[in-house]
Order: sequence, then C-alpha cells, then structure tokens
Amino acid sequence: MRELTRTEAIDLVGRDEAENELPERMRADVRMLGALLGRVLRESGSPGLYEDVERLRQATIAAYTDESPEAFERAARIADSFSIERADEVARAFTVYFHLVNLAEEHQRVRVLRERDGRPEKEDAADSVAAAFVRLSAEVGDDTALQRLQGLRFHPVFTAHPTEARRRAVSSSIRRLVALLTEHDASLQGGADERRAERRMLEEIDTLWRTAPLRAEKPTPVDEVRAIMAVFDETLYTAVPHVYRRVDDALQGPAAGSRTPVVRPFVRLGTWVGGDRDGNPFVTASVTKKAAGIAAEHILLGLQHSADRIAKTLTLAADTTPPSAELTALLQRLSAADEDGAADAAKRAKVEPHKRAMLLIARRIAATRRRDADLSYRDPELLLRDLRTVQDSLAAAGAPRQAYGHLQQLLWQVETFGFHLAELEVRQHSAVHARVLAEAAAGGPLSTQSEEVLEVFRTIAQIQHRYGPRAAGRYIVSFTQSAADLVAVHELARIAVGPGGRPPVLDVIPLFETFADLQAAPQIMAEIVQHPDFAARLEATERRLEVMLGYSDSSKDVGPVAANLALYEAQAKIAAWAQDAGIHLTLFHGRGGALGRGGGPANSAILAQPPHSVDGRFKLTEQGEVIFARYGDPAIAMRHIDQVAAAVLLASAPSIERRNSEAAERYADVATTMDAASRERFFSLVKADGFAPWFATVTPMEEIGLLALGSRPARRGLSVESLEDLRAIPWVFAWSQARINLAGWFGLGTALEAVGDLDLLRRAYDEWPLFRTVIDNVGMSLAKADGRIARRYLDLGDRPDLADLVVGELELTTDWVVRIVGGDGLLANKPVLQRAVKMRSPYVDALSLLQLRALRALRAGELTDEELPQWQRLLLLSVSGVSAGLQNTG
Repeated sequence: MRELTRTEAIDLVGRDEAENELPERMRADVRMLGALLGRVLRESGSPGLYEDVERLRQATIAAYTDESPEAFERAARIADSFSIERADEVARAFTVYFHLVNLAEEHQRVRVLRERDGRPEKEDAADSVAAAFVRLSAEVGDDTALQRLQGLRFHPVFTAHPTEARRRAVSSSIRRLVALLTEHDASLQGGADERRAERRMLEEIDTLWRTAPLRAEKPTPVDEVRAIMAVFDETLYTAVPHVYRRVDDALQGPAAGSRTPVVRPFVRLGTWVGGDRDGNPFVTASVTKKAAGIAAEHILLGLQHSADRIAKTLTLAADTTPPSAELTALLQRLSAADEDGAADAAKRAKVEPHKRAMLLIARRIAATRRRDADLSYRDPELLLRDLRTVQDSLAAAGAPRQAYGHLQQLLWQVETFGFHLAELEVRQHSAVHARVLAEAAAGGPLSTQSEEVLEVFRTIAQIQHRYGPRAAGRYIVSFTQSAADLVAVHELARIAVGPGGRPPVLDVIPLFETFADLQAAPQIMAEIVQHPDFAARLEATERRLEVMLGYSDSSKDVGPVAANLALYEAQAKIAAWAQDAGIHLTLFHGRGGALGRGGGPANSAILAQPPHSVDGRFKLTEQGEVIFARYGDPAIAMRHIDQVAAAVLLASAPSIERRNSEAAERYADVATTMDAASRERFFSLVKADGFAPWFATVTPMEEIGLLALGSRPARRGLSVESLEDLRAIPWVFAWSQARINLAGWFGLGTALEAVGDLDLLRRAYDEWPLFRTVIDNVGMSLAKADGRIARRYLDLGDRPDLADLVVGELELTTDWVVRIVGGDGLLANKPVLQRAVKMRSPYVDALSLLQLRALRALRAGELTDEELPQWQRLLLLSVSGVSAGLQNTG
C-alpha cells in the first residue's frame, strides 16, 4: 500500500477548524499524529474504514458549523448506516483520535511551561506561591507573610472513583507516545532523523489501535492502589520537592541553595484508595493493610535510592570538609549497629566521612523496608535527625551548597512523605456504624459484616505502629447527621481492641453531604467538641480540626445552584464558629472532576471562599481522569501545585477576605432569590412522577454499570426507582454521556430569570467571586453540551413534558450566561478553553450518534442473545470515547 501524503491523510482533525485556532506547534503535532492515525486505519483497519471515518467526520463538522436540521440528519444517517462491526471500528478510531489530541494538548502545555522556565529574564508567574507571598507581604508585612508561608498546607487526597474509562494498557501506550513526541521535538531542533521519530510513533499508534480499549473485568481495590502508585513514582516523588525548590529560589534569590530554606514542606498527600469502604464491599481490612504496605514499599525504595545517589556525590574529603563532632558520633553509632555495612562503607569512602554516613543511612532505610528490626528506623523523625546531622556538618565545614542542595531535597521528601507516602484515610457510612453498635449492644454474636467493621480499627492500629501515626488515622463518617454519628467511631474503636486494649489514634472527620446536613453542620460541630474523646484530641493537636463538605450529593439533593450557595453558607458559619472557639479549622472539599461534582479550576474556587474558611490550609479530593491530568506529567504537576498553593496562601489576605465578605453581603438578596427559584425548578424535574426510570432510559446510566471502571458499585444496592441511593458519580457521568451535563447547570437559568436585572447580574459577575465561579463553570458545562443531540437522548424516554423542561432550561441558562459574560457565545471570555471545546465537539458528536444508535437498539428490547453483546460493546466503546473527548466527566 502506498504511503499517504500529508494532504490525503490530513487526519481526523480537519484543516477547516485547526488552521487558525491552534498554536502553530500544537497544530503541527495534531496534524502529524492524525496523519499517522490515518495511515494506521488504512493499513490495519478493515477495507474502507478510513473512508467511512472521513465521511462521518466531515458530516459532523458540517453539522457543527451549519447547525441546520438537514446537516445534522445527514450525519445521523451516516452513523446509522454502518454495520455493527463497522460502527465498532469507527468508535474505536474516534476514541484513539481523542487520546492523540489530548496528549498533543498536554505536550503543548508542558512545552509552554518549560519554555517559560527556560527564560532567565522571566518574572515569576502572577499565580505562583512566590508572587502570592510578595502580595501578601505588602498587605500584612514580611514577618506575618513568612509565618503564613511556613504554615501553608495543600493536601490533595486521591480517591478510587475512576470515571476514566481507559485501560492501564492504553494509558501506558499514551505515556510512551508523550515521550516519543518529546524526542520528535528534539529531532526537529537538532537536525536528527525526523523520519525515524515518526516511524516509532507510527508503531506506537498502531499498538494503541490494536489494544483492546475496554477492560475485561473491573479492577480490584489493590489494582487501584497500584495504579495510583504510578503517579507517585513517576511524578510526585520528585515534583513536590522541586516545587519547594522553585519557591525558595524565587524568595532567596542568588543565596538559595546555600543556606537554610525559608520554605517548609507544605504538601501532604492523602489517599482513600484501599481505605474508602462506603458502599464498596470489596474494600476490606486486609485490602487496607495491603494498601499501606504497597505505599510504604514505594516510598522507602525511593528514599533508599535517593540516599544512595546522594552518597555517590558527597566525595568531599575530610581534609577539605572536616566532619563535625556530631557527625563523628553518628558514624560511630551507625557503624556499631551495622558492622558489615561499616566495613563496606569504609572501603568505598576511606577519607570521605559524609559519604560514609550517607551510605550507612541508605542501608538503614533499606533495612526499614525489609523490616529488619535490629537496623531499621523506628519512624521518619529518626531518619530526619540523622540527615540533619549530615547537613549541619556540611554547612559547618564550609560546604553549604552540598548541605542545601540534593540533600535538602531528600529532607523535604522525608518530611512530605514519611515512611507511608500518602496518609491513608478510612471512610464509612454512619448507618453502618449504628448497625454495628446495635448488634454489640444486643449481646449476641456479631455478624460477619460487623466483625469486618471492627477489624478495620485493629488494622489502623497496626498501620500506625508500623509506619507511624501519620500513616493512617483520619476516619471520615459519610452522611454525618448528628454528633452521635461521630462519637460512634470512638465507641467502635474501643469495642474492637477490647477491655484494656489501646485504640488507634483517630481524627474523626464528619462529612456533611445533603442540604439539611450542611445547614446543621455548625450546631453538630459545636456539640461534638464538648465530647471527651474530641476534646482530648483537640488538646493533643493544638486545637486542629477537619470538616469535610460533600459537593456532589448536595448538588444531586437540591440542584447545583442551591448546593453552591449552601456550601458557601456552611463554610462561612463553620469558619466563624471555629474562629470564636479558637480552633484551627481545615475544610476538606469533596470535589470531583466534573462540574456537577464541584469540579473546575481549584485556584479560582479557593479565592472565592468565605473569610477564615481557608486560612492557609486547603484539602480536597482528586479523582478519575483529573488525577492523571493534573499529576501525570511532572511539569504540569509542579505548575498545578504552585497555582493551588498560591491561592491557598493568598486567600487569607485581608483584601481578598474583605472582598468576599462584602460581596456576599451586597448580593445576599440575589443569592436568596436564586436559591429559592433554582431549587423549585430542580424539584419540578427530579420529583416529577416517574423521573428516576425516565432518567435511566434517556441516559446510559444502567449500561455504565457494565463498564469496568472501578471496584465500587454504581449504586448502594437499590434499584433505579429511587435516586437517593444512586451514587453521585453515575448521576453526573450519565448526564455528561447524554451531552446534557444537567448536573452542572440545571436551575441556573430560572434563578437568573427570577433576578431579572441584567445590569445587576453583570455587576455581580464582576464583584462577587462566588457568582463568577458559578457562571464560568456553568459556561464550560454548557459548552460541552449539545442541544440537538441532547434532544435525541431525551426523546428515548417518551416523556415530552420532562424533555421540554430540560431543553427549555438549557436554552434559558445558555441565554443568560452569554448575556452576563458578554461576547458572541459561550466561553467567549476564555478563548483557549473555547478553542479546545470547539476542536473536540464535532468528534464527540460522531461518537454520540453511534451511542444513540446503540441505546435505541438496546431500549427497543428486540435484540437476540447473539446480538445483545455486540450492541452493548458498541455502547461501552462510545462511552469510553466520549469520556476521552469531554475529559472532565467524573
């Protein structure tokens, strides 16, 4: 087969929409990758596949730009004309295209970040920690700003709710392509063989095309733990200390790296993966123990290798860099404990005492990993003590750059990650605790389920004993509705260890999720801190306390507008109570990736929070494809951490707190009007007779349960006749698949219409950060929706009243958002984001048309036993593809 020319294989991107809107280098990347994909489809697909893909591609582009019913019908007819086998291949082709475009976008982001960092004359980014410190200093003075910087805390918590539909094999192929794209850049700059780089990419794209896109079975919780470990190993282990270094460089200037850093480690990592058992029967005490062991193995291996590398560089002779008395004493202690190691270290470092010390420290870290009781470190503090002895000796001997260079990075890593890597948190439903306590009070034998609940507390105690108290101990109580729900955790811990036993050290964290629970939160907190167990823990932690807020369940409960307002009010009241009670509050935000689950840019959301609700501490959940989008690449991870930490630091600036407080007061009446109107509109939909089964009919909600996304069931055991126990994730995910994104915006149009004053709403958009964040996030959600395709999904349910209600609200909301923001359409004020959405939308449309066809066939109920699996597969392929196209789906 002859090779396609660039013109013939222009790819699946099309010259029309790519020509003037993409950055030049990214446009070249997308065209090259698309051309290679086109070649793969011709070579490896069945005869005529490339031409069929092109026909559908061109038709959906025409329908997207034309917007006439005729153009849309032409595209739909093409999608409906394919055989089931051809539709399968076409869906896979468009999905691979999205993977390629996503990696090209990511590569462009990395390219821009690296080019910016490579310009020595550049000033620090306006949204960096260094810039935030300068601004804060101008308001509160250098000493106070430094105090706040050194108390800064950003705490992302990774969770196992993977709405990202791609397999690890697919992710691995994409990561290899990212590396090849970097090599291709180097070949263009260095004049190397460009053809060779493209040939290797062609091979990888062919592999990606041939790789089965769907998992054969759901991952186990342990599989999920290992998947998250890849992010820690490949990115965060080195990226986090590099963030600290970058901030210290900016603040200390030329002196950085030659004296004690002013930055203290401000990142703490958390994880629910292997610990979150709320509604997930597959997460057991055994799984939690394994999760802790896997994480410890990874971090201890990393620390061991780092210590070994540093040892190899510390070739400083004793006559040029004499050891301190403390270092000499340390060497004696280490040598006495490890005679074999001491002999080897003496041979490798005869006149290099600092190197010898680091070699022996590396051996002790290895012994800690092996659980060698005679040689291992009991806890990270002992390792830090030894490393600081080496550091102080180097500094005293006139070698400050060695003291505060790579050795400082290792110190930061130990301070950040300990011996546990990420703080493992347990979550369980309050109703489960109540059931176990009732069984225990009855005096009979406990059920297997109750025994498992108690075993969790014994496991937490074991993890703390082995890896230190930071390794585990936070215990989240979902659906907290009273102080008794929190007291129950301490009671269960005592029952678990028995009379005379020592319960684990626990920080019990309430999770307020529903609208009613959010309103009751301040009163519950005021009551619970009087309880002896909580009062004692407050005393031990210098009056530190965490409260978790659920974004997604509150949104499903009262709608996104009322939920946002309720969350703001709850935060304001809890923060005010904490201030009065002298409590150092950390609010833990249960945000997902999708806008209906609190998603959207974190830094702008942080700067819109009520006064004293941040105070230099911010904790949030990170999940699904968001984990890999934000933390999968080192450059992007560093930028994300820097941006969010900057917002956390700046949120406590008097000007920011005053702005938010005054705006909330100024627009209180607007908030009241919007709250009532949006809630009434939301209830008119979700409380309508037959809504739940209608929702299951017009979206692929039930079929999503067939997709092997994660270990957690989609529902808490009830049928779709009730939405109360439907998890928020499939609720949001299903609406996004149907191209409606209802969970992110429904009710806002009615709320804005109830206010009715466009000038007032425009002023609110300019002056009220919370309102601006809501409007901007809804704009993104609406831009990814499509009214014409949404109507086809809604018509599957044979309820024109509900379909008209949804479409009418969609149109009303779009109209108001565009009028408030200005411009000629959605996202007019965010051209980069608008460009990304426009680039993807026609191709998402193609997959949506294929998904609609599969849904119609499945809903008709006329398929034979042989046909059913084929149509289910097509549906799941389209779900995977749409997820890749929309990106923030969960």
